[in-house]
Amino acid sequence: MANHKSAKKRIKQNETKRLSNQWKVSRLRTEIKKLKAFITESDKDGALKQYPVVQTLFAKLAKGSAIRKDTAARKTSRLAIQVSKL
Repeated sequence: MANHKSAKKRIKQNETKRLSNQWKVSRLRTEIKKLKAFITESDKDGALKQYPVVQTLFAKLAKGSAIRKDTAARKTSRLAIQVSKL
C-alpha cells in the first residue's frame, strides 16, 4: 500500500485510466466484430459503411494511451485489405 500522498493519487489516476481504456477497447472490439460479420457475409455495402467507424476508433485510441500506434495501423491495414477483397 502507498504511503505518500502522491503515490495514493497516482493509484487513483491509474485506476481511472484503466477503466476508461477498458470500455474504449471493448467498444472497439464490438465494432470490429460487426465489420467482420459483414466481411464473412460478403456484404460490401455494410462493410464499407462500418470500416470508417472502426478506422476512426483505432485512430482515436492510438492517439491516447489505450492502444499502441503501430498496433492500430497494422490492424486497420489488415481490415482494409479484407474489405477491399469483397
